[in-house]
Amino acid sequence: MTSAPKAGIVVVGSLNADLTIYCDRLPQPGETVHGNGFAVNPGGKSANQAVAASKLGGQVALIGAVGDDSNGTMLLDSTANAGVDVSRVRRSDVATGVAVISVDAGGENSIIISAGANGTLRPADVTPDGFENAAVVCLCLEVGIDTVMAAAQAGHDAGATILLNLSPYAEVPERLAGLSDVLLVNAHEASLFLGAEADVPDVEASAEAWEPVRSQFADRGLLRVLVTLGAHGSVVLDSLARGAQDHITRIAPTRVSAVDTTGAGDAFTGAVAARLAAGESLADAASFASVAAALAATKKGTQAAYPGIADVERLRGA
Repeated sequence: MTSAPKAGIVVVGSLNADLTIYCDRLPQPGETVHGNGFAVNPGGKSANQAVAASKLGGQVALIGAVGDDSNGTMLLDSTANAGVDVSRVRRSDVATGVAVISVDAGGENSIIISAGANGTLRPADVTPDGFENAAVVCLCLEVGIDTVMAAAQAGHDAGATILLNLSPYAEVPERLAGLSDVLLVNAHEASLFLGAEADVPDVEASAEAWEPVRSQFADRGLLRVLVTLGAHGSVVLDSLARGAQDHITRIAPTRVSAVDTTGAGDAFTGAVAARLAAGESLADAASFASVAAALAATKKGTQAAYPGIADVERLRGA
């Protein structure tokens, strides 16, 4: 009797309290502008991704650290209430991480993060038993690179698909890149990762124009890459797709009236993780995630703005 396929999603990384102020426009260096609203919300790339995946039907566990303070309690409550298993989120004697966010009238944002307790997450927090049911392991770079590498190795050893979101951007060891089954980057991060030889096309370029980039990633051992293009959609570079004609897929953007783009990228990542865990192709997962991220941008905040499956399917069918 064969065992059931693994379906779990393990997210390893950051939990932050988002301190968000809304304003008509973002200030220039040295300038002060008036705000028109302030909120404290649960956030952090990994917590956001976990909540997004859970709301979209994923069986999600989160590994991270928060302070023994009110922000830590808020984050644990928010993620748990979204159906995420937070039993491996450790309380630290360091204050919970925070993100200071400014959002303008068009929904664009600027963000400064302070790691706080996230900086205390160590490889010792990442043990093999936490990955036994993992189909997908979701990682970003808001915690120490040694911890990210330990999580990637544990997920790889468990046979999971390693989804690495190369944000906030940093140089990563070749070993981590080699452990990553799917790399998720924006166009700027793609250019930084590939270096001087990169010739990343304009965001409006056709799918065919991305062939040199796909080849450059493949030469680095990265055979499945998602490049997000903001309001211009995304591009799937999948050297493992069944036919050569499927190696590059341009995903059209989902048009909405954006209110707050904070965390929309995390909604995209969480949605990709949920659909990959459900057995979908990378291109189909990206198409689904495009709609989820667009819906997330139509409301203020992050986790509370994330849609459920019915919301995504409703917009896809419209």
